[in-house]
Amino acid sequence: MPSACNVPSRTIFTGDNLDILRGINSECVDLIYLDPPFNSNQSYAAPLDSEARGAEFDDVWTLDDMKEEWIDEIEFRRPSLFHLINGAKLAHGESMAGYLTFMSVRLLEMHRVLKPDGSIYLHCDDTAVHYLKGVMDALFGAGNYVNNIVWKRATSHNDPRRFGRILDHLLFYARGANRRWNADAVTIPKDAAELLKAYPSQDARGQYRSSDLTGPRHSAKRGSPSTMPWQGYDIYAMNRVWSVPKTGKYAEYIARNFIPGYQDIAGIHDRLDALDNAGLIHHPQKGRWPGLKRYADADTGNPAQNLFLYPAGFTNFSTKGGEYTGWKTQKPVALLQQIIKASSNPGDLVLDPFCGCATACIAAEQLGRNWIGIDILPEAAAVLTDRARRELQIPMNGDDEHPWADWQPLVLNAPPRRNDLTLLSPANPQSDKELLYASQNRKCIGCEYELPLHVLTIDHITPRSRGGPDAIGNLQLMCHTCNAIKGNRSMEYLREQLHRRGILSM
Repeated sequence: MPSACNVPSRTIFTGDNLDILRGINSECVDLIYLDPPFNSNQSYAAPLDSEARGAEFDDVWTLDDMKEEWIDEIEFRRPSLFHLINGAKLAHGESMAGYLTFMSVRLLEMHRVLKPDGSIYLHCDDTAVHYLKGVMDALFGAGNYVNNIVWKRATSHNDPRRFGRILDHLLFYARGANRRWNADAVTIPKDAAELLKAYPSQDARGQYRSSDLTGPRHSAKRGSPSTMPWQGYDIYAMNRVWSVPKTGKYAEYIARNFIPGYQDIAGIHDRLDALDNAGLIHHPQKGRWPGLKRYADADTGNPAQNLFLYPAGFTNFSTKGGEYTGWKTQKPVALLQQIIKASSNPGDLVLDPFCGCATACIAAEQLGRNWIGIDILPEAAAVLTDRARRELQIPMNGDDEHPWADWQPLVLNAPPRRNDLTLLSPANPQSDKELLYASQNRKCIGCEYELPLHVLTIDHITPRSRGGPDAIGNLQLMCHTCNAIKGNRSMEYLREQLHRRGILSM
């Protein structure tokens, strides 16, 4: 069961997102969008005269960025991912291995906090997209891959001795089979020229096209209702059968506008008669079978495709005023709105763990979603507040009538504490071990060293020999050394020994 989130909406954390992600309850986030460093081998700094002034980071990676405990954790929790990173090191180099390790240990936590019906969009460019696709397959499962969305971020780019690099990628994965998907929210309306081309005919009701009322015969046998003639049309003789819509959007449109109760008409020929009586069937002077009139008024637009041409990224022509903060890697609000509308509902929780100048947070607020942002740079909170005042048009004079009059983000620089670690039974030792690991902040309960999970062992707080039960409330994790020192004795004895040996301070 998904848990309630232990972080209130409109919270922005400043600090290492790994520590913060580890403090968020499991399965409480509906949608994650992340725009992390791309392994671009560049350094970024915002101009001094911009809203993001003072913000800077290095997108340069080495083996020094791979903490040993991260590697151990990846090897223990996802062996396939561990081998993939080693393969990237051999194929590409140490920089890519360092970058993928940094990303993987954080994506492990993002997978944990995402609800079973949630989705994640990872924004990157062609520097590492192919390696990140493998990482996401290993973490979320290749069967949960949904799309690689290609975004045209610029009109043109002058890259010497190669084709201009103007595309970004968004790797779209589901957490499970029942992800949210709001197709209607991201359809693109047809313009007048497209409608005229798609609906070339005209009657008193408007533009329409004649659409098939039939389908391929396949293995249908003569005698079923779909094979029988109607008004002289023997379509079975022409290798067709009747396929008269009863469900779907156009059937709903017919019932709403022309034939009340249309979807309750069971018989195929009865539906044909009803459509014909309502003037919704086109009988061709030339042609072999009739067609259903589909009106332009019912057109819902073009479904969203995995090529985003709009909105474009910021250029020298679009950086003046508006939403641009001066941050070179900033993404447009309209881009984030498409993602949020497609994969979440109002009231859902959106998480951006690399929120930078807070575009996802602003878009989520505009669309009535809850949100949490995380960024390593302390400037992120100030940029968010400045943008919110401007782009949400929040009044500065405390106007109580304004819908966002009480809008104020909660800015925190310490990780949250999980409250979903209620351990009830030792029936699943491995699951209990992982929960204990999280509740102990990844540390040995004795020496308090942060250690990989696989080097810790389960210990009974009150030993079995003294009546200690196997219940989860009597279990804790220790390293092998502390466990050997404690033996069947008390925790007080262990701490005394650790103080005496200088491992714990008094």
